[in-house]
Amino acid sequence: MKALAALGAAVVGAVAARDLAQKEHALKRNFPVIANFRYLLESVGPELRQYIVTSNDEERPFSRDQRRWVYASAKLQNNYFGFGTDNDLETQSGYPIIKHRTFAQVAPPTSSHAGEETPLPVAKVVGGPRKRAGAFRPDSVVNLSGMSFGSLSSNAIVALNEGARLAGCMQNTGEGALSPHHRQGGDLVFQIGTAYFGCRDADGNFDLARLKDLVASAPVKMIEIKLSQGAKPGLGGMLPAAKVTQEIAEIRGIQPGVDCASPSRHRVFSDVDSMLDFVEMVATETGLPVGIKSAVGNMDFWDDLIAAMGPERMVDFINIDGGEGGTGAAPLVFADSVAFPFRVAFSKVYKRFADAGLCDDITFIGAGKLGLPDNALVAFALGCDMINVGREAMLAIGCIQAQKCHTDKCPTGVATQDAWLMRGLDPQLKAARCANYVKTLRRDLLKVSEAVGVAHPGLITADDIDLIDGLQSSRPLRDVFGYGRKWGTVSPALAEEITEIMLNVGPQEARTPAARG
Repeated sequence: MKALAALGAAVVGAVAARDLAQKEHALKRNFPVIANFRYLLESVGPELRQYIVTSNDEERPFSRDQRRWVYASAKLQNNYFGFGTDNDLETQSGYPIIKHRTFAQVAPPTSSHAGEETPLPVAKVVGGPRKRAGAFRPDSVVNLSGMSFGSLSSNAIVALNEGARLAGCMQNTGEGALSPHHRQGGDLVFQIGTAYFGCRDADGNFDLARLKDLVASAPVKMIEIKLSQGAKPGLGGMLPAAKVTQEIAEIRGIQPGVDCASPSRHRVFSDVDSMLDFVEMVATETGLPVGIKSAVGNMDFWDDLIAAMGPERMVDFINIDGGEGGTGAAPLVFADSVAFPFRVAFSKVYKRFADAGLCDDITFIGAGKLGLPDNALVAFALGCDMINVGREAMLAIGCIQAQKCHTDKCPTGVATQDAWLMRGLDPQLKAARCANYVKTLRRDLLKVSEAVGVAHPGLITADDIDLIDGLQSSRPLRDVFGYGRKWGTVSPALAEEITEIMLNVGPQEARTPAARG
């Protein structure tokens, strides 16, 4: 015992001597030893607040209740909540209320897991209006957002792709190229970023031949040209040197152990006109639908795009990424203040296309905390045909919102290249959880659609959801965002088509036509 006490005293003395001699931290220099506890508490502050201090619905970006719902859904546990909502309905402004209908001809099943295996395809055929050779109707309205191998670990990418296969949805590769870990059988959306990883030559220039070879070698269904992303619009991507392993360097065509910075803008086109030429060239050469992903800021781009599009030149889909940020790390000012949040961003863009009569020709995709049922339903009511989920999918495979994605020290092995940390993530187990989460989200979207009186979330309109101002008043989404009467849903012909599809999803899951009233 005396020996342990002597050892402890020696350690404390050594720490005190170090603190007194160093000049970096005034607090340690003035209060040796004791000041270290302050830094320790600061380092574990997020964890303390996450589990002890904050309320169930207080923490951001995802509250404890929201994380609990994702975790329980991923594990197929009871994801119901008892004793009423934790949300502060009395004082919140902009809180969405979905308006159910008393009578409808849609009779939902009652089992808690009923609907998880029910197909929920997209109401539109992506690339159909331009008659692309690879035009198709996506099997799932919920798909996985662009998260690059490099930003995420190999085990995480494997889990997400295998999860996409099990759930029957698509995984976006992100701008970090198509890696071997993306080849677990899940359908892919290949993203062309500003650095052209995976489709570039030795000098970093776009290489069409490499793109064609790459998409032909994997189950790529769509090609997405990334103009910007919600986490850091107009900034370009950054993969810290600590994450640039030899494997990642070979896949991307870059130097290992060096910061990998993507340009903020494309070099192969410089305006709307040349961008549309590039879209048509890629679509013609690959046969695949081609679209764009962008955060929303200055609206001149969207006005110019609409003016330049016509029957012979058109993007097949538009993916609007909300400025709430996403899986990418960013400077604080970009995360907090650059680009509009999703609802404002999407409505600004959609209204312009609706005014131009182009909405039926384009598939609209949304992203930005849409992996929660209420947010997703608002997105569909505003006009989304599909939604992408990123951080919610990360939560499903083990993320605990430690917010250390940019440090290479992710404690659950999701956003790191550290071999020791990665080993904690079992790809097969987490793949099943990813699939469970996607299926459960689709089930909830289907159940709420039935409560509203329609057979598919794409048929929910901007009149079916109100935003409340505390207990004082409520306004329909249509009024809040200035939508016209026929906006926010698909055309009558497409509505009839998707309703018929939902009627024939299987004898145990069959549904009768929706009655609006």
